[in-house]
Amino acid sequence: MKNIILIITMLLFCNISLSQDEVYSYEDQNGNNTIINRIIKDNNYFIITSYEKNSNKFLKTIGGFYKKEGNKYIIDLEFNSNYKNDSISKVEMNYQSSWEKISLKENDLQGKWLMLGRVRDGKRQLRNLQRPRKTMKVLINGYFQWIAFNSETFQFSGSGGGKYLTVNGKYIEQIEYFSRDNTRVGVSLDFDYIIKNEEWNHKGYSSKGDPMHEIWTKRK
Repeated sequence: MKNIILIITMLLFCNISLSQDEVYSYEDQNGNNTIINRIIKDNNYFIITSYEKNSNKFLKTIGGFYKKEGNKYIIDLEFNSNYKNDSISKVEMNYQSSWEKISLKENDLQGKWLMLGRVRDGKRQLRNLQRPRKTMKVLINGYFQWIAFNSETFQFSGSGGGKYLTVNGKYIEQIEYFSRDNTRVGVSLDFDYIIKNEEWNHKGYSSKGDPMHEIWTKRK
């Protein structure tokens, strides 16, 4: 019996250790402005985004694949919204005790997704996912972020994010930051979704009110 309990305990510990999907937050002050810094990470990808708490102004987002050495994250960036100004394509970050873990309950759709295409007039229009121009959506523990970027030129086309949940075939977003238009912050959007042939079909209306039917596929 003791051996069985020990094995179960070890398995539970391994499962906890192997799960690296986390969301963190920490704050900075810039004069009277409070800056929210949000970190979304999984077992190989790391994103950090900054925006002003009071004005909802989007400030910056960077992200890419990482390796971990002790408490240090070494990140080879795929996108940097400020690349035109700083030309930074690689960063190192140390884990800080000030990082507050804010992960919520894991929902359906957990992971990294690439937009595969759209459905228009009943016809699928698919993209070549091998091209450097990508639109990616990351959903980790109740938080989401989408990013449109070019991983070769570092051209940044936009990003937005916030909280999400899935329930009874509905995917619901609560926007907390949006690089293109911060007046969208606070908007709640709901979509119908279904996973079919390992594709996430996402149907509803955009934040502008335009009808949309997107197709997403998992990114490893």
